Amino acid sequence: MSRAIGFSACLVLACSAAAQTINCDMQGYKAAEGLTASMRAGVLTFAWRGERNEELRTAFTIKDGQPLIQEMAARKGAGPWIVLGANLEPEFHVTSGKRRMAIAMQKQFELLGIKVTPEVYDKEKWMTFWDAPLVVPGVPGKGDSYPLPRDPSEIRRADATFHSDGCKVNTEGARMSVSFTGLEMGIFTGGLQYTVYRGSNLLRQEAIAKTEQPGIAYIYRAGLKGFDIAKHPAVTWRDTARAWQKYEFGGAVNQEPMDLRARNRLEIVNAGAGSVAAFPPPHKFFFAREDEVNIGYVYYRKDGDTTFAVGAMMPERGEGYHPWGVTDAEWKRRSGTSEGHWDNYALYNGPAGTMQRMATYFYLSPEGDRATQQAVMAYTHDDTFKPIPGYKVMASHFHLDFNELLRDRKTIDYRPPWVDVFRGLGINIVNLGDFHDDSDPTDPGPKRFAEQKVYFEGTARISDKDLLFIPGEEPNAFFGGHWWLLTPKPVYYSHAPKRPANQQFEENDPTYGKVYHLGSKEDIMRMLEQENGIWYTTHPRTKNSAGFPDAYRNQDFFLSDRDIGASWESLPVDLSEKRLCEVRCFGVMDDSSNWAPKPKYMLAEGDTYTKWPDDETYPLLSVNYIKLDHVPSYNEGWGTILAAMRAGNFYGTTGEVLFHSYGVSGSGAKRVYSANVEWTYPLEFAELVWSDGKTVDRKIIPATDLAPFGTHEFRIPFDGNGKKWVRFAVWDSAGDGAYTQPVALSSPSLTAANR
Repeated sequence: MSRAIGFSACLVLACSAAAQTINCDMQGYKAAEGLTASMRAGVLTFAWRGERNEELRTAFTIKDGQPLIQEMAARKGAGPWIVLGANLEPEFHVTSGKRRMAIAMQKQFELLGIKVTPEVYDKEKWMTFWDAPLVVPGVPGKGDSYPLPRDPSEIRRADATFHSDGCKVNTEGARMSVSFTGLEMGIFTGGLQYTVYRGSNLLRQEAIAKTEQPGIAYIYRAGLKGFDIAKHPAVTWRDTARAWQKYEFGGAVNQEPMDLRARNRLEIVNAGAGSVAAFPPPHKFFFAREDEVNIGYVYYRKDGDTTFAVGAMMPERGEGYHPWGVTDAEWKRRSGTSEGHWDNYALYNGPAGTMQRMATYFYLSPEGDRATQQAVMAYTHDDTFKPIPGYKVMASHFHLDFNELLRDRKTIDYRPPWVDVFRGLGINIVNLGDFHDDSDPTDPGPKRFAEQKVYFEGTARISDKDLLFIPGEEPNAFFGGHWWLLTPKPVYYSHAPKRPANQQFEENDPTYGKVYHLGSKEDIMRMLEQENGIWYTTHPRTKNSAGFPDAYRNQDFFLSDRDIGASWESLPVDLSEKRLCEVRCFGVMDDSSNWAPKPKYMLAEGDTYTKWPDDETYPLLSVNYIKLDHVPSYNEGWGTILAAMRAGNFYGTTGEVLFHSYGVSGSGAKRVYSANVEWTYPLEFAELVWSDGKTVDRKIIPATDLAPFGTHEFRIPFDGNGKKWVRFAVWDSAGDGAYTQPVALSSPSLTAANR
């Protein structure tokens, strides 16, 4: 029988024989053009219109309680159907451990006089970054969590089993889903769901399950097994150097998944004239780490001489960055830093009773692997941050030890590999943070100023047209917790824990010119006023900022508009939440905007260390689109950037959802929030969030009827009376999103329109 067989013939001749009689609830289904479902002989068939006038079909059934994809196929227009897979079983695997709170958080709470009671511990452990639930017994004193040791019995591993006897079909806007009950996976129970989207070739497969066990952290693997080697002779992918690779199943049978360090987290199953790609969600799949090393996020597994499996996975161990250093001392130091990153691997949060969505994607294509790769990469703009007229892309918070690297090499004229990483991502402005785990940050001047000189000269030399490296710093002095400082040009300053008695706040140094010696929070604010600088809290309510900005919410340096707010990073990751960093980040933004006279902002950040071109940086990064007409040269200074940040003229995004313009118009009860938005993945919802200064409220605007790769102008009327501020966000079905900064509503006229 030809592989380009008519799909209905397959259902009649092959599929119905394997299917059991099932009851599928179709009450939630609504037939729509380009999106239909039908039942025949125990087989549920989804048919939908994909991209480029392509048509897709997937048939589902149940055999002995096991949900199956009886067949999936694709065709171009009215051409012949190409069978992409048949008799495929969904597979899931979960590995779980016990969530603990970081020692660093405990120490911060103690410094603030907050007793870490069992209740405080159970609440705050979910904000942890430094944890390694799968590392047994753990290494006390190496940035780990507590209490230790871990016991091997804490680690649980389980494969999913199914006891399904029916399904349920639901239509929501331009998408259609089928869910199966009866999933069991160790301590997790729930169901299986498949979703398709009109206008897209995506097939989303996810386990939706919960655990009743307390304090669980976990990772998962999700895929399809049963691909016929005879009909699918190879799996292809690009390696970390972007060279195409393939495996033709000529090796021995695998006992475990073979995780691939595939570029762009993407592998493709060859299916004759067609192909099927497998990949995880682009950002929500990834929890925060110290670096972006590609540790392998997709897999294949040869299960026998005739079949194999593919899918997405999160490995059980992290890795550190490639060490660097010319001198022996530097190499040993950076090797030690890298080794420490191995054991910082926090996993996902899995609070008891929350429905965790463990998803992977398959892309059905009637074309070969190269065309399919390009089609999939369109969803992330080829893993770059797309240029938008009137905006420049800024990435922030990177501890790349630049001046120490240059001093180790004894030259200023060195271009580190990470310069090309940022340029390749489409980033225009990079906010570096030396003097963190390098150099002499607390030196009162003589050593530090010489190091700052190298830092300033080095960043000047690697900056370019449309690519600016800003020599920022995370001083972490005097305010409490961790925080970031930026001035609009290079400024020499020291911040020794105790300023020497003979030092003045400001002096003229014969080598460096004007220098500052900071010895208090008042000194910091005085320098910021004189130099027109800004500051903000980094990683609020976690890491070494646990308890902040809450602890200084009433202090002048926080209430000042020199403090622009805090930083945003997808940390922690809870796959039951609808938004990235739903509780911590947006909680801080909303609370801070209520506490301060003016709204506070959230600057998207990376907070990672050395990076290399073979890293998988894009999925672990969010960026800011700043309203600028051009990137200033290094010699110009970056005052225009700081002015835009201080005014809130920027938005944060993962890259798949982008704003072209946004703002508030009208007055009083007749306000309108307008936003011109573009996106790739099918959207989930938009939301308008506001507060009266005490209570935060929101309006959810469903967006499931909008097609993928679309644009839309949202116009949301609202009553501005009695409201202090308002902000806007859009989230897609893969968990990606973009958010604007809050806008003050004190003015009755046009506010922040077309930012």
